[in-house]
Amino acid sequence: MSKELDIRLLEGEELSNWERARRLVPKLKALADENRTILCLLLAERPHTVKELQDATGLNQTLISHHLRPLREQELVKVMPRGRSNVYALCCEELGMPVRWLASLAAMTPEGAKACCLSKEDDKATHPPEEATDV
Repeated sequence: MSKELDIRLLEGEELSNWERARRLVPKLKALADENRTILCLLLAERPHTVKELQDATGLNQTLISHHLRPLREQELVKVMPRGRSNVYALCCEELGMPVRWLASLAAMTPEGAKACCLSKEDDKATHPPEEATDV
């Protein structure tokens, strides 16, 4: 399964590099754990309860809660009460922020701009579709 992302790069945002780093590093730290990344991948499929996350990962409830905490603190995951359970879901806007900043960082170099940040029109011009051939 492949999806194309339409990432709006952050141009002209009035933050210093220090301020960007101060905001970005905690989010990246929250994501920089294999178990937390697995939880995010599961939550990307659909919202889950802790029990569902337990069943999907084999991790115990205490460990799931331990890993959800930094994701919640960085607002990458939101929690919604449902009956006697809580349902966890990705907060796409907050998760998109580090992605946009990293894509913007990559686009600052000529090589990075060519490699990952082409518009659809630029991509079509540099990679024309292959012509069909009869076999």
